[in-house]
Amino acid sequence: MADNVVTVNGIRRPLDDVPVNTNALDWLRSVGLTGSKEGCAEGECGACAMLVLGPDGDDASAWVPVNSCLVLVHALEGQEIVTAEGLGSPEALHPVQASLAEAGGSQCGYCTPGFVCSMAAEFYRAGRVPPEEPDGGHREHGPNGFDLHALSGNLCRCTGYRPIRDAAYALGMPDPADALAERRFRSAPGPAPADRVVDGSRFVRPAGLDETLRLLRDEPEATVIAGATDWGVEVNLRGRRAALAVMIDRLPELRALAFREDVIEIGAALTLSEIEGRLAGRVPLLAELVPQFASRLIRNSATIGGNLGTASPIGDAAPALLALDARVVLTSLDGDREVELAEYFSGYRETVRRTDELIRAVRIPLPLASVTAFHKIAKRRFDDISSVAIAFALDLDGGVVTDARIGLGGVAATPLRARATEQRLIGEPWDIATVRAASAVLGSEGTPMSDHRASADYRALMLSNSLLKLYSAGAGAAERKVVTA
Repeated sequence: MADNVVTVNGIRRPLDDVPVNTNALDWLRSVGLTGSKEGCAEGECGACAMLVLGPDGDDASAWVPVNSCLVLVHALEGQEIVTAEGLGSPEALHPVQASLAEAGGSQCGYCTPGFVCSMAAEFYRAGRVPPEEPDGGHREHGPNGFDLHALSGNLCRCTGYRPIRDAAYALGMPDPADALAERRFRSAPGPAPADRVVDGSRFVRPAGLDETLRLLRDEPEATVIAGATDWGVEVNLRGRRAALAVMIDRLPELRALAFREDVIEIGAALTLSEIEGRLAGRVPLLAELVPQFASRLIRNSATIGGNLGTASPIGDAAPALLALDARVVLTSLDGDREVELAEYFSGYRETVRRTDELIRAVRIPLPLASVTAFHKIAKRRFDDISSVAIAFALDLDGGVVTDARIGLGGVAATPLRARATEQRLIGEPWDIATVRAASAVLGSEGTPMSDHRASADYRALMLSNSLLKLYSAGAGAAERKVVTA
């Protein structure tokens, strides 16, 4: 059992008597660390960002920025975190803080601590090195190797962002004597089992999968939490409280990623950022999806199992996984059972998963389709909820469509396969006539509705246009080149 403390800026702080549903932001502010701010309480503004020491392989660590407003503070028991106060002081600014000040990257200052933490995580990133051949000032990658997308999820209404970008691109490399840089060369603390009861509510971090499954069998009303990027919003904005919160984000049995001869298996508790790093582009459709999934701050916490577990009809992962013909592995004390993702969703935010089951993994069959694409239609390019999401996975042979799988989100009560469109494509030549005919079918798939994000007519039009976009973007030209060669 852990000793019920969390290490904040190098100081061990007790969590005794802290209510189970308290988020890390509220707790930090209650102990006087008021640099972290609440802006949106749903992980969109970044003003609450903090650094958590996470694993980076077996013997190393990485400073990972997350939204403290979404993290239950008891989930940090035994862990090490750093806030803006822990990076530097007015008398001895951290290099990131000094660079922001010199570039004029802070005005009202409300968002600054969040930017500081996200920028510091990139400052300390092990793979950040100046490029051998500068690319002439690429807008999103600095001459010092700084990836500007590391700041996604942080909003600023004052500076216009240019001074913040200038500050990021002016950073050097960490001093070897920097304590936070040095800390990366030792492993991060592992999760310790915990069982706390405060004011009648209970928080449990089970010791292993078997204990978790026994708990779910005996306590069917338990709230299962992984990244908390959905649950945290429910707590903050809708006042929901868990009588029993079961934390599964660090269960080793849910965190494997394996390539086998006929399948890729992805553990349900892996975060989107971890999946992106471990796959390293080997599943092109997911490589296209992940950068469009919320923000870096959210992806550092959000898990693939959690995204499917919420059964949201607008979750971005489901359409891509549907196109990949993925299967969900559900586990209980009775063992595993495998369900096709297309059969997993049973209604609006409902699935076939029983209360005594967990999503253990997602399996993607091999080989992968030869032509894939993910189209996300939203009001913003990044960090936004989809109005419509469409994922394609097509196989072509000699100019003919031999297989087609199309996943849709945002156009029905559940994510779904565009079965009619798939059948209209299979066996047909991959040419503009086929694409136009299939596009008309795709526009009628699902039951789109009008809401504050888009009208039903707009959604239907976006569906129809998406297949034409896929064809015109090069899939058609590439296949015609193969056929005529």
